[in-house]
Amino acid sequence: MSLMHAILGFLRRAPQTGYALKNERFDKSVAYFWPADQTQIYKTLEKLVENGFATTEIEIQSDRPNRKIYSISKSGKEELERWLRDSTEPAVTRDPLLVQLFFSDYINADDLLEVLTKAKSYHEKHLEKLQAIHINTIARCTTREELGARLTLELGLKSKQAYLEWLDQASDAVTSMQRKHLRAKHK
Repeated sequence: MSLMHAILGFLRRAPQTGYALKNERFDKSVAYFWPADQTQIYKTLEKLVENGFATTEIEIQSDRPNRKIYSISKSGKEELERWLRDSTEPAVTRDPLLVQLFFSDYINADDLLEVLTKAKSYHEKHLEKLQAIHINTIARCTTREELGARLTLELGLKSKQAYLEWLDQASDAVTSMQRKHLRAKHK
């Protein structure tokens, strides 16, 4: 997926400012699986305008700086729909923890256990954030928009729970191996 298509999806729902896209749309929904910072969003918005996929309108404000409001164009709608119909390959997972674990034989077991403990803490906090999102259960969803949001949340929850279970398994395996080496050393 590209950031461009996510922005087009939000603009299809309603015209937005760059600020609203970041703080009211991305950060409260797709940022859990497709994060973007403010600079990336603004650069992409400008490219969308350059490519004719979005338009801008300046909203004059007397008490604040003027706002630039972005809207999806007809060709932007067509591009979004083309992309939505297209099949995509799964994203390649880039997880620094997996690289650390792969080469973890260069550090002692206690240090590795500390790395795994910190990772678990991070993932537990992320799971709590996901659990705090209130979207009807799949059976109670009344719109396709709500259903899409719920289905992505379900995958996020299940993925995070599986990752936490795997972290426990990894910690147990390191601890077990550490005990075996200690016993063998003392024999």
